[in-house]
Amino acid sequence: MTTWTNVRPALIVTAGQETVLAPLPDDTGVINVWEITRMALSSLLANKMRSILTMLGVIIGVASVVALMAVGNGASAEITGQVEAIGTNVLTIIPGSLSNRTPGASVAAQTLTLEDANAVAALNLPVTGVAPQMGASASVVAAAADKNANVVGVTPAYQTVNALALTQGSFLTEDQVRSVAPVVVLGSNLAQDLFGSGEAVGQTVRIKNQTLRVIGVLTPKGGGAFGSVDDRAFVPISVAQQRLFGGRTPDGKSYQVSAITLAAQNSEDLPAIQQRVTALLRDRHQAKADGSADDFSIMNQASFLSTLSTITTLLTVFLAAIAGISLLVGGIGIMNIMLVSVTERTKEIGLRKAVGAREQDILWQFIVEALVISLTGGLIGLVLGVGLALLVSLTGLLTAAITLDAVLLALGFSLMVGLFFGIYPARRAARLNPIDALRYE
Repeated sequence: MTTWTNVRPALIVTAGQETVLAPLPDDTGVINVWEITRMALSSLLANKMRSILTMLGVIIGVASVVALMAVGNGASAEITGQVEAIGTNVLTIIPGSLSNRTPGASVAAQTLTLEDANAVAALNLPVTGVAPQMGASASVVAAAADKNANVVGVTPAYQTVNALALTQGSFLTEDQVRSVAPVVVLGSNLAQDLFGSGEAVGQTVRIKNQTLRVIGVLTPKGGGAFGSVDDRAFVPISVAQQRLFGGRTPDGKSYQVSAITLAAQNSEDLPAIQQRVTALLRDRHQAKADGSADDFSIMNQASFLSTLSTITTLLTVFLAAIAGISLLVGGIGIMNIMLVSVTERTKEIGLRKAVGAREQDILWQFIVEALVISLTGGLIGLVLGVGLALLVSLTGLLTAAITLDAVLLALGFSLMVGLFFGIYPARRAARLNPIDALRYE
């Protein structure tokens, strides 16, 4: 037996044990959104397991997008921070041409000399300093520990150019460079590895059978484009060249260097400084003016940072796009279940239309159901994605950066998926002929 009662703004239809809430438009013809939402929730709760399985694709998609974008943003921020740690106003000159190097050529070709560094300094450019370097990997041995580290011979200008501070002691001086003094300054991590929490200044270490006295420990600085100063040992460049690594030029008149670093006083002057240094070195090395025979390379830290940021951004977007495929799969699952739901509820739709429900009432009910599925799945996926990002941060590998843009993108895309894949089943339900629907078995 079927009975119905007209209770505005909805018509309650009872067929056997099943109750159907059929909202009618009010006198102004406006759809009762609240009632439609209640009906959609009731329908989904009636089939809890099916609704959860339908949400699964959306949950996985949103969680993947949020987590991968957080990891990508965190990696980008960490790499950018490492590059910025040595300043965006820095030029680094290295031996060998990166653009003209032939396959199999040595990356460590020695074409820069201490005389080149002196010639660059003699230009009196608007820089805070010119810092030649000569380094190699070596074992640093203390009384109770030893550590393989990058040992770099530098001048006092290195501290100014790289904005280094010290927690203990002092940095190298010009007198120590001239007198080939057996002293060393340790990076914070290296000092910790060799001496633990004890006092490092005043202790001695051995490098290539040379005994050196520790005169300073650097403040932690983090990574840079060529590694972290925290893991390095710094000695006077004269000690590196004459006692540790050698490296005289073939004519014996100078020493080779592994890099020359300059820091511009104003980053806007960096392009002009780079042009003047390039012209000087080409003249000294008798290279062609078009750069085709350059035996050196100049790396602009600002350009390097810009290129690196572009690459990491593209990588993050690429990862998010791959994760977004899961959302499309979830959308297909929503459409499939909604089509099944339309078939199962054909008679209900016929009853509702027979007692006055309009096509737009039926349409909006099924659209709201699809949106509820996608939004609920999106919220669950958001929580899961944030949890995964925090888990990555706890590992200490990097700090995942969860941004509002990533959250809004994931939730917005999940809602768009629900709307897009819910429209077709909703239109199909709304266009059912009430007489045919009532006859459906």
